[in-house]
Amino acid sequence: MQDVGEAAGGVRSPAPGGVAAGREGPSNLRRFLGWCVHFYTATGLIAAAIMAALLLEGGPAAYRWCFLLMAIATIVDATDGTLARAVRIKEAVPGFDGRRLDDIVDFLNYTFLPILLIGRAGLVPAGTEPWLVVAMLASLYGFCQVDIKTPDGYFLGFPSLWNVVALYLYVLPVPPWAALAIVLVLALFTFVPSKYLYPSQPGTLNVVSTILGAIWVIPLGYLLWSLPADSSPRDDPRVVRLALVSFTYPLYYVVASWVVTAVHWSRSTAGA
Repeated sequence: MQDVGEAAGGVRSPAPGGVAAGREGPSNLRRFLGWCVHFYTATGLIAAAIMAALLLEGGPAAYRWCFLLMAIATIVDATDGTLARAVRIKEAVPGFDGRRLDDIVDFLNYTFLPILLIGRAGLVPAGTEPWLVVAMLASLYGFCQVDIKTPDGYFLGFPSLWNVVALYLYVLPVPPWAALAIVLVLALFTFVPSKYLYPSQPGTLNVVSTILGAIWVIPLGYLLWSLPADSSPRDDPRVVRLALVSFTYPLYYVVASWVVTAVHWSRSTAGA
């Protein structure tokens, strides 16, 4: 997940008063463009507010729109960093913390609302919904870790992609107890020092993952658009088959990440 704060990394901190030493302040145009980028990031909060209202309503139509809004929020999160770098956001708006804004938006759209949907849609056994708080707390821990992104371009621990987890638990015929077990195991993996691919970072495997992810968008978009508004997607064999086809990329992501982790652990053991 890219963020505005990360995109500004390496920029010299401004001197008191918001102007870097020896430099003039940002032009009005750059300041305006900087605020536009922050507003673009903040549109994820608008999507989150709509999703919250839909989840209160409940039902297949509401869940369908929730997943579509999650996809839109993910697109915003994937592109705002590029825009932030283009305007040199820390210089354009030095008094505003874009990373903090991005983390708030991401926690809502990648963790809180997807996990709330898992409980609201009855994807786990009735009465076990309080256990979903474990996943929220684990994700909160992950978001607050300083070293959550490794120097060699990976996420450390499960990267809180609960929107993807919620989608496939909703679409595929996963038994409720198995769904709860998957959620708890993934929450546990947040604390395991395993490496997960970070496609926007340098590296051959990350580049390959970016290309495959771009291809994945095609069946994923078709899947989201095909979600029924009046019944469970599990009742439509065509939607389930489409979900299984699109699931190949998340499966690749997990397998490739754990191969990288196994190699890293073996090298660490050999060098000990």
